[in-house]
Amino acid sequence: MSAEKRALGARLRAAREAPPFWSRPEMARRLRAAADPRDLPGLPHVPALSHMIKEWEAGKHVPGARYRRLYADATGQAEDTLFGGPLGTPPTPRAYELPGIAPLAGEELRARLAEVSGRRIGAGIVADLAARVHGLRLADDVLAGRDLLVPAVRELENAQRIYRHSSHDERTGRALLTLIGEHAQIAGWIASDAGQHVRAEAIYRLGIDAARAAGDHTLESNLLGSLAYQVANVGDPTESVKLAHASRDALAPDAPARARALVWDRIAWTTARTQDAPATIKALAEASAALAEAGHAEDDPGYLYWVDAGELQIMEARAFTELHRPLRAVPLLAEVLGRYDATHARELALYLSWLAVALADANEPEEAATVASRMLALSADVASDRTAVRTQVVLQHLRPFESSPPVAELLRSAPEP
Repeated sequence: MSAEKRALGARLRAAREAPPFWSRPEMARRLRAAADPRDLPGLPHVPALSHMIKEWEAGKHVPGARYRRLYADATGQAEDTLFGGPLGTPPTPRAYELPGIAPLAGEELRARLAEVSGRRIGAGIVADLAARVHGLRLADDVLAGRDLLVPAVRELENAQRIYRHSSHDERTGRALLTLIGEHAQIAGWIASDAGQHVRAEAIYRLGIDAARAAGDHTLESNLLGSLAYQVANVGDPTESVKLAHASRDALAPDAPARARALVWDRIAWTTARTQDAPATIKALAEASAALAEAGHAEDDPGYLYWVDAGELQIMEARAFTELHRPLRAVPLLAEVLGRYDATHARELALYLSWLAVALADANEPEEAATVASRMLALSADVASDRTAVRTQVVLQHLRPFESSPPVAELLRSAPEP
């Protein structure tokens, strides 16, 4: 075994064990998540890839070009840093850094950095950052991920640079860390909607670190729940249940009622994805009970503004669809869609997709095709990975009914994956 292989193995292990300390199976999952979906069939599954990682870290073998690229994407480090830099060079720390982040751009942001660089800042800058992050949340209500990703990531980077390059007292520092966490939550959500799931997870974990450093347990819980939601949809549903319960455990006993309702909402979705019906039904009941205790929304953190009875009803309908209980799901979805604002095209398309699936499960293919047609028309110009994925799910549920003329016509005109 050469010294060069041992040094490379040490770098790879250090990259894996840097905070937040990934296990070998987790590293394997991240390498697979970083791959182009078209390449996944040619990659080893997690157990075999975990063994390969062990061999690489022991210096017995050297990763090939394909795995070098995946390592760079998964860890957010330059490929040369891990594989081509000087021997013994430690990996770049991941804390408060983002992979592939856009450079700071625009005269407004440059002026802001010049304004705060080296200066002592206070409530004015904090209030401005709070207004900007809430503006992103409101924009996400009507715009999709690929439309918002660049400004969202730049705002997050701006918040980090203000924290790093200004002088502030301890109270302001904690407020800035909280706002970094809030920016990370919405930027991670937007990155996920844009289909950049590896990047989204890195952003979420950055936010979790920031929230913990600020001592903001409610925000930490919200970030863990957001990550659990993504993993439930694109990763290992069993792992998502663990993350959702970690989100619940992070909450303080005096957490806002809407925060507790949101935690149970996430648990309901992750357990529905694992087909655990009793746990899902319990979680839905807990979410409703928590929301019943909610006071005035203006007393809660701004990121909880959307948690209300209507949103819990949507989750209940989605959960019952996932559990293949269309008799429970269809009436709920029909009621929700009857009052939903048509300006929210992405959400409306997503909810129509759940209704189409529930109708197919209820053996109503013609009605499902009608709903699916409306969903496809709405989502045609929506720059969202979520709607693209749901489109394929709907079409998959309709294919067994190809003998039905309306279904056959829909499948002929549907977009290719």
